[in-house]
Amino acid sequence: MKILYTNFHAGDGGGHTTYLASLARALSPRHALFMAAPADSRVLRVLRQEGIAEPVEIAFSSGLATLGRQWSDLRTLRGLIQRHGIDIVHANGARDHRVAMEAVAGLARRPKLVFTKHNSKSSNTLGNTLRARWGTDRVIAVSEHTRQMLLDSPYRHCPIDVIRNGVDLQRFAPVDAADGAALRARWTLDPDALVLVSNAGTDGHKGWIDLARAIATLPDPLRGKVHMAVAGREPDPRLVAEVAQLGLTDQVHFAGLLEDIRPFVASGDAGFVLSYDVETISFACREMMAMGKPVMVSDYAGLPENIAQGRNGWIVPVRNVAAIAAQVAALYEQRAALPGVGLAARAHAVEAFGLETFSRLTEACYEAVLRGPPGGAVAD
Repeated sequence: MKILYTNFHAGDGGGHTTYLASLARALSPRHALFMAAPADSRVLRVLRQEGIAEPVEIAFSSGLATLGRQWSDLRTLRGLIQRHGIDIVHANGARDHRVAMEAVAGLARRPKLVFTKHNSKSSNTLGNTLRARWGTDRVIAVSEHTRQMLLDSPYRHCPIDVIRNGVDLQRFAPVDAADGAALRARWTLDPDALVLVSNAGTDGHKGWIDLARAIATLPDPLRGKVHMAVAGREPDPRLVAEVAQLGLTDQVHFAGLLEDIRPFVASGDAGFVLSYDVETISFACREMMAMGKPVMVSDYAGLPENIAQGRNGWIVPVRNVAAIAAQVAALYEQRAALPGVGLAARAHAVEAFGLETFSRLTEACYEAVLRGPPGGAVAD
């Protein structure tokens, strides 16, 4: 197959970059792949480094001020589709989905359009109605929760496959504690401390501030025994100021953007993803679990689909600071048992999170949409 991926995210790109790079690595030995994304996107940088897809620089800009660039990009994309005989265009966001729909309009040989929904935002808008009707042949939902959202939207008329995000189980594997010792020493030198880490990012909707607020409510001396570290971009200064107001500057640590998050994950006793918006199923959660870290997640979107409560992680109510604090206190009391819970997290990852399953089901989705007419969902 000849597959064109589109991604409107500039810069780091977060989970979109992980999703697309993972698919490209898995499918490039068998298919011809192309990736359209902004010039400064991390996904294009990764693909160039690894040589696993042909990069195509498309800004996916919007607004009247960029109409000239939009028209040029549209012609570039349309020409590429015609020149290479693209079979499938796989869109990953509203903006690139719209441009892909416009680029294939009226083509004598129109490629099939597949759309992956990566967030928990409502799809009940005019734009989604138009794209569902004219620009979508098949939809991928990255969690069961996402599928239910799509069934309550204009996409309910499209075949929908649930294909949960997969991670590289060889890359994200348990490592010796020494691999994270240097970073852990930056967080704390207290051998009795509980260190909670998250590579889900510093955006406000990731809920890390709720964990800080929860730590602030813990009684002394427990309050001083709990540290948290977050990897990602510079956080909102207002939230950093709140951390200071809570008296937690020495216990809430920001690791910055990391090329390799494995030593960071290894520095913690457990992970956390406490999102309350946008989230679907979380690559970050699955990466931490694959590395043998149990994870505390909020009861939001598809996050609970990763966790067997108490066996490989914990589920807490969304934005419930008191409940989060109670769970943190329980984790501190059972911190000696956390490595065992982490082994269960790794076992679940091996069973359900692998790239082979992820890529096989995505490939099956492509084959189904090419066969047409629309049929049943790909079996998970």
